[in-house]
Amino acid sequence: MAARAVSYGSEERLPKGTLLFERGERSVDFFIVIEGTIEIFELDEDGAPNVFTVHDERQFTGELDLFNNREVLVSGRTGTDSRVVRVKRADFRRLVTGEPDIGEIIMRAFILRRVGLIRHGQGGVVLIGPGHGGEMLRLKRFLTRNGYPHRLLDTEVDPDADGFLDCFRLTADQLPVVITPDHRVLRNPATSALADALGLTEEIDPSRVYDVAVVGAGPAGLAAAVYGASEGLDTIVLEALAPGGQAGTSSKIENYLGFPTGISGQALAGRAQVQAQKFGARLAISRSATGIECAVTPYRILLEDKRSIQARAIVIATGARYRKLDVPDYERFEGQGIHYAATPMEAQLCGGEPVIVVGGGNSAGQAAVFLSRTAAHVHILVRARGLAATMSDYLVQRIEQSPHITLHAQTEITALDGDERLRSVTWTHRTNGESATHPVGNIFVMIGAEPNTEWLDFCLELDGKGFVRTGRGADGVPLSSPYATTRPGIFAVGDVRAGSVKRVASSVGEGSVVIQAVHQFLHPAEA
Repeated sequence: MAARAVSYGSEERLPKGTLLFERGERSVDFFIVIEGTIEIFELDEDGAPNVFTVHDERQFTGELDLFNNREVLVSGRTGTDSRVVRVKRADFRRLVTGEPDIGEIIMRAFILRRVGLIRHGQGGVVLIGPGHGGEMLRLKRFLTRNGYPHRLLDTEVDPDADGFLDCFRLTADQLPVVITPDHRVLRNPATSALADALGLTEEIDPSRVYDVAVVGAGPAGLAAAVYGASEGLDTIVLEALAPGGQAGTSSKIENYLGFPTGISGQALAGRAQVQAQKFGARLAISRSATGIECAVTPYRILLEDKRSIQARAIVIATGARYRKLDVPDYERFEGQGIHYAATPMEAQLCGGEPVIVVGGGNSAGQAAVFLSRTAAHVHILVRARGLAATMSDYLVQRIEQSPHITLHAQTEITALDGDERLRSVTWTHRTNGESATHPVGNIFVMIGAEPNTEWLDFCLELDGKGFVRTGRGADGVPLSSPYATTRPGIFAVGDVRAGSVKRVASSVGEGSVVIQAVHQFLHPAEA
């Protein structure tokens, strides 16, 4: 394998201490060690190199950022006088696709290396602030869902936090902050500003015209990206927050084909993201679409940072978001006790405390089962008479059998109370009017769905609830694809599409199948 791999690059003899790549660079080369060693390091607080991995004979450099154009997280140098093979970025892609057995080993190594960086907090940033604060949770959630290594210093409980605050001359009112490896202090940055500062965003060329732009990186969007890129289409994906969409916040999906023991939504999304990038798709993270110019072609998608993307075809996969409760003081406690995801991060916040899950769908059921492992008790509140009509049977049975979960049917939240955080919740039975107040500090709201279509600017026909109509033209005549919209070359898949089945598997199916319709639109003579 090594003999085949080195044929894609050129051999170099380098003295000890030669810098091969440096944190913050983009599109770095791939190196294979023939003789000698390559040291992987980061700089400590004093600017001295901290070597934490050494590659020797027939080993190679790199991790997941070699599949994209983001800034690399670590630096590499020769540890001794060495003989290495340098494989340029374009040749690295040829290696991965042209030698599938080698590509599989590289892919597995890169994934495990990123897991190691995250687990040990290497190559990342330090996040300082109150662990239960809404802004702190926002930043932590963004870093976690994008697989970016970070170390958390909770000023509410961590004894080392005061030393960091003194070192960087920070006061409590300036928190939360992000400390980068080069000692930059980002004071409560906006999500997009943090992404830019960490090099998570792709560099966008407004003059480039893509074959297809996929808006949204949930299951449907990622499937469209994988199939589009693997079939030779120049593909870009735009995502406002992180890959995975609503599914990416699911603690475990147990009925997805091929995963008998289940898989977390974040793990599924992470694998799909790497898969799409392996085939050449570009992912522009923290890039929200704010509008679309659809009167002329190629179409132009407007972004929140005033830039734009041009594409000959568009796949809309922006999904839907959970609705909010109509309760006084609701906005006050969003992020301060009200959550829309149940991941290990949220579970850690409410360990040993009672929690409430509002909703009767599969996402709510998965959240309740997951939280019951660590919470003192889980209360499920639904307005309906039960769960059977809206939740998969395996989850209903698990909830009924759990001594740590109680279902409150025909019940809704009517009052919230607290100080800087949520402290108590009042719920009321809809039929008999009985109310009770409980000391609950965390609510997980997973009710209904509102489509993310406000950015479409009346470009497409929507149904009465705001979902994109597909399959029929404005005159009611059937279109060539069930995913075609009223605008030629623009398609909609997944939860954002009117009449779609709100399941991960169906979204993946729609995202993969729609690429056939994209091909037919782009190359009608070949159809």
